[in-house]
Amino acid sequence: MKFLRIIFRNAFRNKRRTILTILSIGMSLFLISTLRTLLTSLESPPLTPESAKRVVTRHQTSLGAMMPVSYREKIKSVPGVDDVTATQWFGGVYKDPSFFFAQFAVDADRFLEIYAEARVQSPDQAGCFKRERTGALAGVKLAKRFDWKVGDTVTIDSQIFSVKAETRICGLVDGGGSEATYYFHYDYFNELLNNAGVAGTFTVKAKSPDDLTAISTAIDDMFRNSTAPTKTETESAFILGFASMWGDVRTLIVSISTIVLFTVVLVAANTMAMSIRERTGEIAILKTLGFSPGSVLSMMVAESVVIAASGGLGGALAAKFIFGSVDMQMLSGGFLQGFFVQWSTVLMSLGIALIVALTSTTFPAWSASRIPIAEAVRRRGE
Repeated sequence: MKFLRIIFRNAFRNKRRTILTILSIGMSLFLISTLRTLLTSLESPPLTPESAKRVVTRHQTSLGAMMPVSYREKIKSVPGVDDVTATQWFGGVYKDPSFFFAQFAVDADRFLEIYAEARVQSPDQAGCFKRERTGALAGVKLAKRFDWKVGDTVTIDSQIFSVKAETRICGLVDGGGSEATYYFHYDYFNELLNNAGVAGTFTVKAKSPDDLTAISTAIDDMFRNSTAPTKTETESAFILGFASMWGDVRTLIVSISTIVLFTVVLVAANTMAMSIRERTGEIAILKTLGFSPGSVLSMMVAESVVIAASGGLGGALAAKFIFGSVDMQMLSGGFLQGFFVQWSTVLMSLGIALIVALTSTTFPAWSASRIPIAEAVRRRGE
């Protein structure tokens, strides 16, 4: 207890410097926790039990390349396939470019069967969506954001296809990540494109998860020598491919985290070295009173650990509770299905803080603990 009292009193003896150091470490670990959570959200999107029975077929070249919609019926004939829906990212703007949200043209008569986890509020709403040529389904969070109601007309101006979709909300949907997404008829989309008969992707539902590998191989083999060869992959792999359109996200995040970590080590090292230099006289007194060099070293390292751990835990916990109270699905327009800082990330941040403490303090503390008493007193002019 005697040592603990000395450690805490020395750690907070210069309150302004200590608070600023804790804040700098805390902000750095807040950023690292955020970046790690972003990377986890992109690389490990939340999947549903139903997604284990689905694969996505896209053009082999890129997601931007289109395929003939006639592939849909050919894919449905593959052994083991239960159903197929054409899906197309619309890339539209509603009123203002800042009002971003995901929009997809889908086969209305097949969509709700293939995505069984997407629940429409009532059978009447589902029936309306299937019947009406311009019918649409809006995610419940999306409807709340824009104060939409069933029956409202929504106009979306596509920046990709240079057409406007005049749709009417037939129902509201939630579940399976649909809460912030807008769905309308593929047939209507096709009409807007003067019956171009193209689609960006096909979502394929298998009769059994065991058939997915065989189905993927059969689909790609079927179109291997066509003008639009395909690539069929699991939903998780497809989502990762979609995220990769932003570039090498992993390398970018790791690079930023490394720079932040290197910077915080320099800040902490400079702060601790400054603190130790100011206390050479105290070190001499402690050694005069019988404290061994090892005890002096341990106390100084412990002080650094207290400061760094306070900042690391504070930053990580702040990230956890801030992002836990913010709906990132809505803020990202449905792109991020889940954004939750895990306890493993908090523990990782604590570990980084401890490494920062040891890295920045061990050498100057070791040097100070080995200074002879007379020299330590002389440096202080005492």
